[in-house]
Amino acid sequence: MPAVSFQNVSKTYTTARGPLHALRSVSFDIEPGEFFGLLGPNGAGKTTLISILAGLARASEGRVMVHGHDVVSDYQAARRQLGVVPQELVFDPFFNVRETLRIQSGYFGIKHNDDWIDELLAGLGLADKGSANMRQLSGGMKRRVLIAQALVHKPSVIVLDEPTAGVDVELRQTLWQFVSGLNKRLGSTVLLTTHYLEEAEALCSRIAMLKHGQVVALESTSELLARAASNVLRFKTDAALPADLAAQARITGRVVQMPALDAHAVEHVLSRLREVGVMPEDIEVRKADLEDVFLDLTGSGPQRLPQAQGTEVTP
Repeated sequence: MPAVSFQNVSKTYTTARGPLHALRSVSFDIEPGEFFGLLGPNGAGKTTLISILAGLARASEGRVMVHGHDVVSDYQAARRQLGVVPQELVFDPFFNVRETLRIQSGYFGIKHNDDWIDELLAGLGLADKGSANMRQLSGGMKRRVLIAQALVHKPSVIVLDEPTAGVDVELRQTLWQFVSGLNKRLGSTVLLTTHYLEEAEALCSRIAMLKHGQVVALESTSELLARAASNVLRFKTDAALPADLAAQARITGRVVQMPALDAHAVEHVLSRLREVGVMPEDIEVRKADLEDVFLDLTGSGPQRLPQAQGTEVTP
């Protein structure tokens, strides 16, 4: 039985301009113990799908199951299996951290939960914050408490919706160490949405990519990476690129990245730069990564160079 099952899930909103289709017949299963990534550009439908899973929104069509429990008709059993970490920082300013976690435990009928609360506080770097009022905490510390709240009832499915957005490197490392430990030690199922594609590449064994509310890819991470061009040419320049190269490039400040399937493709780019008098700096060729695949599959990149057959990049 899947840990989570999305079955032909659609969501349509009525607007002044007509119907808005946030999700269109989304179907996939997440297996027990899987570390699963849900990726897509802004507006692709990721948060809508998670809201339906968490019972915060209802699908227009289709069903969502958590360990066989329908999130609508059997919502109490389904919700008990879920621990959801939302994007927003939502907290009650009248309680300290330990009180907050005890109250959250009570929502699930759990008493005398202090041993597990202590483990959560230690694992998330909050051991010295148990008596601190929520109002006194920094944004990063509040984020840690939200994660602890989601885990306080020991859910079998952990849902992380952009959990590291806007937080420091220390919290990112602490979070991934702790959640990865739960995944390996307790067999917890993890569903992650993130814009940090290197996180998804490092952590997730399988990934679904959404575009305009539809699944455009559902494969193992290794299979997705195999889709990409074998190499990417990366260099720096302050000069403007010729139009034919600029149309194929992903440019971030001074950094330019181009698809480069082989040595012929690299020479094609460098010769064009020489022709127009552009002198690139810090030239390197790297392996394609999940970001390259993401841009390709979500249609964010322009047409490829004739020599390249994998990676799409965008200015």
